[in-house]
Amino acid sequence: MSPAVSARFGRRGCAAAAALVAVALFGGAAHGQEWAKKMFTVTSHNFGTVAKGSKTEYRFQFRNNYKEDVRVVGVRTSCGCTSPVVTKRDLKTHETSEIVATFNTRTFLGQHGATLTVTFDKPFVAEVQLRVAGHIRGDVSFDPPFVDLGNVDLGKGAERKVRITRIGTTPWSIADVRSANPDFEVLLSPPLKTPSQTVYDLTMRLKPETAPGYVKGQLVLVTDDPRAGQIPMDVEGRVVAEVTVSPQLLALGAVTTGDTVTKNVVVRANREFSITGILCDDGCLTCEPKTTRAKVHILPVTFQAGAAAGRVERQLKIATDLGEGAVPAVTVQVEVKPVEGAAATASPEQAASVR
Repeated sequence: MSPAVSARFGRRGCAAAAALVAVALFGGAAHGQEWAKKMFTVTSHNFGTVAKGSKTEYRFQFRNNYKEDVRVVGVRTSCGCTSPVVTKRDLKTHETSEIVATFNTRTFLGQHGATLTVTFDKPFVAEVQLRVAGHIRGDVSFDPPFVDLGNVDLGKGAERKVRITRIGTTPWSIADVRSANPDFEVLLSPPLKTPSQTVYDLTMRLKPETAPGYVKGQLVLVTDDPRAGQIPMDVEGRVVAEVTVSPQLLALGAVTTGDTVTKNVVVRANREFSITGILCDDGCLTCEPKTTRAKVHILPVTFQAGAAAGRVERQLKIATDLGEGAVPAVTVQVEVKPVEGAAATASPEQAASVR
C-alpha cells in the first residue's frame, strides 16, 4: 500500500473510530437515563377543558425502587402555563415523592402544554421529561376555584357550595354532574340566566359514612356545549378519625447491621391524650413515652438493626390513654445491609431493584 493510500486509510479509520465512540457515548447516555424513567408510572397527563381560575393540578408520583439513595436537584418547565413543585427531593429505598404540576388557569387562556424536566444527581445524573396539556376556557369560572372540604370529623360529613358562572349570550346549560366517587352527593340549582351570563349554584355533600383518610376526586360538569361537553371541578379534603397516625407505612430505607435509624411518626386526635409506650414483637423499635397530654404528638421511632442482613418488616403498636387499639398500627419497613462486602455504587444497568 502506498503512503498516500495508507494516509487516506488512516484518516478514514480515525473518523470511523470517532463515530463509534460518539455512538457509544450518546447511546449509553440515553440508555443510562432509563433507570430514572422507570420510577414513574405515568409521564404525561391531559387536563382536558378546564374553567378559568379553577384549581387544576396533577401529581406525577415516583418511587425509589433501588438500593441506592435517589435525589432530585430540580425541575424546570418549558412554559409559564404550568408550575412544577417537588414534594420530596431525597428518597431512600421504597420511599415515594411527587412532581406536582399546577396549570395556571388564572393567567392563561386557550390551549397550552408544557414539558417538565426533572433532574436527578443521585445515584447517577439523569433527566426525565413529563408532559402536560389542556384547554383553559375564559368564559366559565368557579367561585371558589374548587371544592375545599378541609378537615372533616369522621361520621359527620360535610357540605360545600360553588358558584358556576358562564359569560356569553349564546344558550348554555349544565345537563348533569358526575363523579366516580360514591361518597359524593351533588345538588344543582336551577340556572339564573341574564342576557350576558348563566349562573348555577352547586352544592356538594360528603356522606357521613366516608372512610377516614385523604379525599381527592373530581366532579364533572356535563354541558350542552359541543366544543367542550365536560368540565372538571376538583374536590379535596381529609376525613379525620378520633385518632390518626401518619405515616401508616414507615419506610426507613437502608441501614447497616448494628446501626440505628430514626424517623418521626405523627399521632393526632380530636382531644388531648398521652402516649404511654410502643409495642413491637422483637424489641427492635423504641420510642420514648409522651406523658404530657396534647392533641398532636411527634414520636421519633428508632430502629436498631441486628446482625442479620435482609429486609425487615414489623408492626408497631402505639399505646395511649385513649384505650387499647385506639391508634392504628404502623407498618415499618427497613433494608438491613451487611457491614462487609457491601457493593459499591454501580452503573445504572447494575443498580439492583428491590421491588
